[in-house]
This record gives sequence, C-alpha cells and structure tokens, in this order.
Amino acid sequence: MPENYAIIARDLHKVYTNQVAIAGVTLEVRAGEIFGLVGPDGAGKTTTMRILAGILDPTSGSAEVAGFDIAKQPELVKSSIGYMPQRFAMYGDLTVTENMRFFAGIYKVTGDEFLIREKRLLEFSRLEPFRDRLASNLSGGMKQKLALACTLIHTPQVLFLDEPTTGVDPVSRRDFWRILYSLLKDGVTVFVSTPYMDEAERCNRVALISQGKITICDTPHALKGQMRGDLLEVLAHPIRVAHTALHDSPNVLGVQIFGDRLHVWVQNATIGEQSMRAELAATRVTITTIRQIVPSLEDVFISLANNGVEHGE
Repeated sequence: MPENYAIIARDLHKVYTNQVAIAGVTLEVRAGEIFGLVGPDGAGKTTTMRILAGILDPTSGSAEVAGFDIAKQPELVKSSIGYMPQRFAMYGDLTVTENMRFFAGIYKVTGDEFLIREKRLLEFSRLEPFRDRLASNLSGGMKQKLALACTLIHTPQVLFLDEPTTGVDPVSRRDFWRILYSLLKDGVTVFVSTPYMDEAERCNRVALISQGKITICDTPHALKGQMRGDLLEVLAHPIRVAHTALHDSPNVLGVQIFGDRLHVWVQNATIGEQSMRAELAATRVTITTIRQIVPSLEDVFISLANNGVEHGE
C-alpha cells in the first residue's frame, strides 16, 4: 500500500442469496483525511464499512486498511482501527469510566497507559464532569461522545463511523465534529457515513454510493463545480403544479422539491427565469420569488442520484 493511503479498496462485491449489497466498490482514502460516504438507505454504506473493518468477508475484490490486507491479515486490521456502528454496544449499568475501562481491557490497554488515555479522552470529549454517571443516564449526544471515546481508547490509525450523529441534537453534532477535527492533528484517518449534507461538506473528500456502486468521488468544492448551468430557487403555489410544469419544460435541466420551494437547474439564470415565468403563468401558478442561488452538496447529490442534471466529466 502506498504510504499516503490509509484505505485502498478494489472492486469489492458483496452478494447474498437474493440481494447484491455492493457491486464493485473501488475507492482510495488518504492518510489523515476525513472521508465521507453518502447515499440513501440501502445503498451499501454499512456493508462497505463492515467489509473494510474486517467484520464481513467480501464475495470478491480486495482491500487494504492501515497497510494490512483485510482477507489475509484481518486481526491486524482490527487492531489498527476503531469501528463505531450506528448502535454502539455501551453498557447502561456501567459508568462512563467503567465503560471506557471495559473497552480498554479488550485491547489490553491497562495501568498507567489507560489512565493517560482516559484523562485525554474525557477532556476533549467534555465528559470529565460525567465520568461517574451511568451511561443509561446520559443524553443522546453524550452517549455518542462516550461511544467515540471507547472506540478511540486503543489509539487506532483508522476510524470508521457509521452515521455517528443520527438523532443527535445540533449542538452535540457540532461538538462531535470538533472532536473529529482534533483527531486529524494526531494523524488519524476518519471514514464516516452520514445522511447530513452539512456534515458531508465538512469532509475533505466525499463519495456518493448508489445501488452498491460509487458513482462520484471528489472534494465538496469540486463536486459542486461539476454541475453545469445555474441554479434557481423558486417559491410558488401550488408547488406540485409548478413542479410538474417545470419538470416537463424543455428549458429546464432538472427540478427538485426542497421543502416549500423548488430548486431548478437551467442553462442560463436570466433566460431561464424569463422562460419559467412565462410557463408558470400559463398554468396559473402564483410566483412569489425566483432567485439564483449557489448549489449545495445536497443539490448536487440529489441531482446525480436522480439523473436529473447532466454533470461534467
């Protein structure tokens, strides 16, 4: 494995009796970066992560993690990584410190070394004041931070996080990501799946997985730059009628509903707005506002996932 890559996967497949979970996943993750994996439910995010973590065997393909082959050296892979699943198996009847000590024991981190690591993890996770509280009595965000602390107790080189902030309040999500950024200073590679596009924006690079395949992978800035044309935000009523009218318009590249408004891709903002106003007027749709906006990563991924907008090569 090249020294600057922490993860290399080549044509990974996972096939069950009546289901293809992933179909040819190929990716490279650089050492010391936060790499985001984004996709809809059932796209293959968790399966990909479990294979890379050495929990599942691939049907075919190969991968190296932290310099070790997942098929030939699975135990060395497991000792070099931290894996935090969607539902981390903490023990509610143990305190914060007792949970950390339990997971440290699994990795044979004991004595003074445990005390040093425990102190550091409690401080940067802000759990020090709650060290003697039962895990079952922690808030959702604090439970996730405890799960992360337990995952980091053996100082892994690569950290796998499967949708770690789902259901966590915004303040705790922000704190969680502050911790992840601090890990980069120690050279830890973070591989995270997330359903939140604002979190995907925080990653160094992001891959979109759809139907078990990686469809696109780049920096958030580069991905947004690949979209052709201009994006217009349309606030109109009734929105469903407006959506249908614009979806069928030859002047529109793509249209998606975002809450109470539409995001519409056009070749040119000025010409596109004029055309849309004329077409919506003919359908008796009431237009409140039309304005050009900067596309978000969510706009890009939804457009690509639905083949609604052409993108550059």
